[in-house]
Parts: sequence; C-alpha cells; structure tokens
Amino acid sequence: MSTFDPIALECLAAIVEEGGFERAAHRLNVTQSAVSQRLRALEAQVGSVLIVRSRPLRPTSSGQLLLKHTKQVRLLRADLERDLQELAPSAQGGGREEERIAIAVNADSIATWALEALGPLARQRLPLEIIADDQDFTLEWLRSGQVLGCVTTVKQALRGCRMVPLGAMRYVAVAQAEFAARFLPHGLTQHSFREVPFVSFNRKDDMSAEFVARAFGLKRVSLHQLFVPSTEGQLRAVQAGWAVAVLPELLVRTHLEDGSLVDLAPGTSLPIALYWHCWNLESAVLNALTDALTAGAGAALA
Repeated sequence: MSTFDPIALECLAAIVEEGGFERAAHRLNVTQSAVSQRLRALEAQVGSVLIVRSRPLRPTSSGQLLLKHTKQVRLLRADLERDLQELAPSAQGGGREEERIAIAVNADSIATWALEALGPLARQRLPLEIIADDQDFTLEWLRSGQVLGCVTTVKQALRGCRMVPLGAMRYVAVAQAEFAARFLPHGLTQHSFREVPFVSFNRKDDMSAEFVARAFGLKRVSLHQLFVPSTEGQLRAVQAGWAVAVLPELLVRTHLEDGSLVDLAPGTSLPIALYWHCWNLESAVLNALTDALTAGAGAALA
C-alpha cells in the first residue's frame, strides 16, 4: 500500500477545513499554486479526484477517507504530545495549527455545560476545534470524517465508532415577562401557540414544534418562526421581547428565578437525550475527551 505524503494530506485537510485554496495557502504559509500542486500530486497517487470544485468545496468519497486518515494521524501526534508533556512537564505543549483536534458539539451544550467540561483540557493546551451544529446533525460531521467525535441526539453508533450516553437535557418554553403578560396571559395552550412567533436556531431546528406537539398531544404543528443561529442569541431575542423560545432549562434557570422570564407551560418540559460518539481507537486524547464530557454531562444533565 502506498505511503501518503503527510504534507500533501495536511494540504487536503486545509482546503476542506478552510473552504478554499486561497485560505488553505494562507494557513499553510505557502502559495496557492503550491497548494494546487500538492493536491494534484496526491490525486495522482490515489488515482481519483479528491475535491469537488463546487461552492462550497467538498471532498469526494476518496477525499473523505483521506481526510479521516489525516485526522487520525493528528490524534496520534496529540497523544505523543501528551505523553511527552507528562515526561517533561516544563516543556511547552500545544500543537501546530494544522494539528487541531476537531469535535462537533450541539450549540445548546456549548452554551450550557460543554465548555466547562472541556476547560481542563483546553488549559492543558490541547488544540481543540469545536464545531457547532444542530444536535440532530452533529453526527454527520463524524460520518464524513471531519471530526473525531461529536455530541448528538442519535443513539446508534456508526461503524468503527463507540457511543457513550451523556444524559438528558431538559427544555422549557419561555418568554419575557411583559411579552407573556401581553400575548399569553394564560400561558402556552393548545390554541394560543398559534398566536405568537417562536425563535429557533435555524430551519433544521424542530425543537419548538416538537415541544408544542408533545405538550398538547398534536401530530403536526406549524409555527411562525424567527431564526437566530446562536443559543445565547435566542435567549437575548427572548429577553428583548421578540418571541417565545424553547430553551435548555440550564440556560434560563436564573432568569426564571428572578422573574425576568416566564415558564409558559409550568410542569411541562421536553427531555432530549444526548450521546457522545467518537472513533473506536486506543487513544489517550480520545479517552480524556470522553472522560471530560461524561463527567461534565453527569454533573449538569438529568
């Protein structure tokens, strides 16, 4: 089997991760022509096209396999860096830019418990890259080989990966106190939910519709929605009186306690089970990530 040039592999990864040849060249501190030459040489060695020149650029099936291999090599380097750091604690840690350890985490976990859980690893200078997406879609980043692990709502493990249950995040429907008094004086009901807008993460986010459907025993729900692609941004929109939102109880707990936000359906919550998926490899870094996220989730989630 051919041995692939690690410089060419990192060039492929840079093109995919940066979304283009020019930005990849800037990251690698080489010319755009050099990036193209390295990619052509790798494609010639593999015998197939590795990048679809579309907008945005995307890897082919062969490109995804090589991208996954590149990230596995990065993981081995990170393991080595960790071991060397233990042998020589005074040595400077931290990997190069191209050796980032990428994981995909749903935005709600980032806004509540995940950053605190990962804090000790970040302070140990593990070169983390956290990619945010909707919790139902973070697994696609792992499936495509662009990350080595993800927090997701999907339970079934991918081939070659392992899964660890993290617990359930509880969601509640909230609104600004004045907004609720004006538009929902009797709270969220089977009829009143049609009269108000809901703020959601993006068009893939069906949390609000799922909450309303479960709360009132409805099969299909159509909502008037606004979109704010940030969990913290959704909270700020609710606080500004834009709309209703279905948000993690962890995020809004203090605002409910001080009365600035109102629980529109007291006693009703939507529990969403979360799982950590990662490559099934023997790796100190992967084990550290798994332990950190499991412990953090255990302290914060139901």
